Amino acid sequence: MPRLQKLPGEGQFIAIQSYKHDGSLHRVWRDTMVLKTSENSLIGCNNHTLVTEDDGRHWVTREPALVYFHKHYWFNVVAMIRDDGIAYYCNLASPYVLDKEALKYIDYDLDVKVFPDGRRKLLDADEYLAFSKRWNYGPEIDHILKRNVRILVDWIENEKGPFSKEFIAIWYERYLELARQNK
Repeated sequence: MPRLQKLPGEGQFIAIQSYKHDGSLHRVWRDTMVLKTSENSLIGCNNHTLVTEDDGRHWVTREPALVYFHKHYWFNVVAMIRDDGIAYYCNLASPYVLDKEALKYIDYDLDVKVFPDGRRKLLDADEYLAFSKRWNYGPEIDHILKRNVRILVDWIENEKGPFSKEFIAIWYERYLELARQNK
């Protein structure tokens, strides 16, 4: 019987790797602090984290951002903590896998941005259509992603999970505590 891989612990750092449907590496976040792991989800925080794009360009995240990944949903959520409020960037993506190298997922192009005032915007629909044809996502993935957009919108409208004020307060405070301990 294979041994279960040990989950990363609170306060440890992991890399996050985003791939495209064809298997090519899309983007890498170098050091994400783990705040909580469970069998099905991971919560972390990026703060001035080095990001590498597929073309080799580098940039650093500007503000603290809580990240939420779940193994049963085809999206992940980035909650950016800004002076004017919380902005969300939600990636339609495969459920994640976690191995010794990194947390990994396939990015399916569509994104939902939620502004601090609550306005929402669907992004990159044209990119989704182009890549869907190029890499033949097929009707099954299209159906799964559309269903998960509806789930995501429900979470946003009803302030579920990472969209609740309590989630942000609890996990950002925990990040600050762990960051102080790591100094």
